[in-house]
Amino acid sequence: MKVGDLTVNRLGYGAMRVCGPSVWGPPKDRAHALRMLRRAYELGCNFFDTADSYGPHVDEELIAEALHPYPKDLVIATKGGLTRPGPQRWDEDGRPEHLRRALEGSLKRLKLERIDVYQLHAPDPKVPFEESVGALADLQRQGKVRHVGVSNVTVKQLEQTRSIVTVVSVQNEYNLEDRSSEDVLKACERLDIAFLPWYPLGAGAALRSAKVKTVAKKHGATPAQVAPAWRPKRSPLMLPIPGTNSLKHLEDNVQAARLELADIDFKMLAGG
Repeated sequence: MKVGDLTVNRLGYGAMRVCGPSVWGPPKDRAHALRMLRRAYELGCNFFDTADSYGPHVDEELIAEALHPYPKDLVIATKGGLTRPGPQRWDEDGRPEHLRRALEGSLKRLKLERIDVYQLHAPDPKVPFEESVGALADLQRQGKVRHVGVSNVTVKQLEQTRSIVTVVSVQNEYNLEDRSSEDVLKACERLDIAFLPWYPLGAGAALRSAKVKTVAKKHGATPAQVAPAWRPKRSPLMLPIPGTNSLKHLEDNVQAARLELADIDFKMLAGG
């Protein structure tokens, strides 16, 4: 599928889980984390999603250590706009001056001259949304950002962004349990914008669903494979980015991406 003018496979990799617990600090086993990142690419995940707040900073450093110099087809999408005062804190900071500093830090850590896809991690209620987006547009004009994306936005905010800069991706929570961003997904379909759903299994209730278990048994798969497998079928603009720090779960995710659900299976799952 396309993300802007970039071609990527239909399964990306959300790299945040290779950091320490609570996405804070370095991993307990750095060598294992590096193997995870390399294996994700080997299995065909050529779209990596990260953020400067993961670690903070640790995730981007690990990606560069594992894969730089990067394969030509690897697309790295990172985000700015959240800060981490502590392990349990995710504070918005959408000030233009902060976003400029965040972008420069990401470039340095990722060893890049230009970010493929730079995303506003979340709107900051203390900063006019247009100012945050305008900062990303300025960075794109400076040649430091190839494409702009947004995350955790409403349809109105997506339209506000599009009035300032071309948007190639939207990253919102979307899974069997939480489809509150259905209107945002439909807007992305109408506008031909990639939709990156995060939190693929929700709070885990989907894994205990009788419908999920029924479809899993039919296909000889696990509930953890079936629950996210319906999303690519839901929309051709859907680009899942599941994350894990387990090699087995990573391979399960790849198998889930290859799982082709019949229309009857999809309707059963999508029915809630």
